[in-house]
Amino acid sequence: MQPYFEDMYKKIAVKVGSNVLTRSDGTLNVTRMSALVDQIADLRRAGVAVILISSGAVASGRSEVRPDKKLDAVSARQLYSAVGQAKLINRYYELFREHNIPCGQILTSKENFGSRRHYLNQKHCIEVMLENGVIPIVNENDAVSVTELMFTDNDELSGLIAAMMGMDALVILSDVDGVYDGDPTLADSKVLREITGDEPDLKSFVKAVKSQFGRGGMLTKCSIARKIADEGIEVIIANGCRENILTEVLTANGKTVCTRFKPSSRPVSNIKKWIAHSEGFAKGEIHVNDGARDALLSPKATSILFVGVTQIKGDFEKDDIVKIFDAAGCQIGVGCAGFDSDEARKRIGKHSDKPLVHYDYMYLE
Repeated sequence: MQPYFEDMYKKIAVKVGSNVLTRSDGTLNVTRMSALVDQIADLRRAGVAVILISSGAVASGRSEVRPDKKLDAVSARQLYSAVGQAKLINRYYELFREHNIPCGQILTSKENFGSRRHYLNQKHCIEVMLENGVIPIVNENDAVSVTELMFTDNDELSGLIAAMMGMDALVILSDVDGVYDGDPTLADSKVLREITGDEPDLKSFVKAVKSQFGRGGMLTKCSIARKIADEGIEVIIANGCRENILTEVLTANGKTVCTRFKPSSRPVSNIKKWIAHSEGFAKGEIHVNDGARDALLSPKATSILFVGVTQIKGDFEKDDIVKIFDAAGCQIGVGCAGFDSDEARKRIGKHSDKPLVHYDYMYLE
């Protein structure tokens, strides 16, 4: 194993997409799975803690089951994932056992990230597995998820896991070499080797095309990658179909083409990371005036005081997640409410010693 970049990578999350793990007919590509497991085993032997976020259950199950009648999208996903997940985890178990490395399965759903208690329970489970030399293999629990509770795709899930566990890097393995500066099917398009956050909106040239078996696409990957990089975690998008891809992208002299989202140097607390990814569970809205917005967006740490609040929307309890909007209706952040909505409405515009949303429990976009 070659030396890592300045010994930066002690803990990494690896997300493997369905198109990397499966053939065109939906059957598992066991040769590729074996190669990836070999590389993860090498990382483990080099002292790197690895969490694997693996797609492939639905695609794998589709090749095993032939329903007698046409199923709706949710029912089909539940059926295929229930069958395919057993097949997928069994294969991983056998492959890791060849290296004398135990692995364990974690099936989760979006709602498990919506409460602080469930969030910490998941975090503790993964920590215990890593401390005892077990490779956590994480996937969405599609068998019980319904449409409104689904992750956008496993890219979103991998970002949540990487942030929750404070990983040094998240490697997203797709079936392309990275983020292109144009249509990747055109010869003159090139892979962007590094993205710092100062680039123009990537939507202007990233194709919003989904993979054959996955729910997401490169636009989703870029959105997740930028958010995770802003939280101080490097994100690498690379081609999982290439030989020794993990070894190449994580070593000092690796030459393989890939896209790196450089991490922000700003420290982000664990509670802020949870709040940043809990936006989908917001119970209400807080609208502030221009003065409050300017104060929030200034370099100085500022809480939301009632004197700067103009409107409260929705019904929420104390400690619920709420979205934060400026006077123009643009969302500027998300936070944890210090009061319930009824009490908050009574205090709108008034001076108060206690903030509606404390700076420590707020994430600004």
